[in-house]
Amino acid sequence: MHKLLTFQNEGLLRHALTHRSYVNENPGEMHNERLEFLGDALLTFLSGEYLYRQHPEMGEDEMTRRRSALVDERQLAKFATEAGIDFRMRLGKGAIQDGGFQNPNLLSSTFEAIVAAYYLDCDRDIEKIRPLIEQFFDSVPEGIVVARSSVDSKNRLQEVVQATINSSPPKYLTEKAGGMAHKPEFISKVLVGDKVYGEGKGSSKKDAEKRAAEDALAKLKKRGLI
Repeated sequence: MHKLLTFQNEGLLRHALTHRSYVNENPGEMHNERLEFLGDALLTFLSGEYLYRQHPEMGEDEMTRRRSALVDERQLAKFATEAGIDFRMRLGKGAIQDGGFQNPNLLSSTFEAIVAAYYLDCDRDIEKIRPLIEQFFDSVPEGIVVARSSVDSKNRLQEVVQATINSSPPKYLTEKAGGMAHKPEFISKVLVGDKVYGEGKGSSKKDAEKRAAEDALAKLKKRGLI
């Protein structure tokens, strides 16, 4: 069993593996969304610190793009599969029937929750989880990180906006717009100042915001601004 699934407190592991769709069918259980929130924050910090240490010559913009590539939905889903989290997820029957064990959104979200739970299981000592998490970062080929970072739509939009329109970065207004518990839909609007520049839908907040950024970039290109 992967070390990321070895806990002193088995209840924490069970909590981290439990998706909302499972809770809907098994009242009394707790879903992992709060842990997902904490795990996202931990991974953002750890990946940023990792890049800061590994690349002392790298500028802020490039580190931001690479950080996004290291912790995007696709990459975290891959980490989850490598750790053996996929078929350990506690999903509702509908989510399983819809291919939930291979769903990148569910895999990445559960990986975030597991990281948070592992951190709590280690008495909130980030130094105890850092070496393990960095093993995942080390496993991503440099070429893949560079390729993904170069096409990150949110970072690209921010660069364009701050260079040509407004010194402040774009803001995203994202909310759940429906869907099933195991298959949600989010809608996002990206604003520059008070004006909406693009909209997008996705199965996660990150995906919806990415689509909104892509929509804004396409409109700016059509207007000849990029």
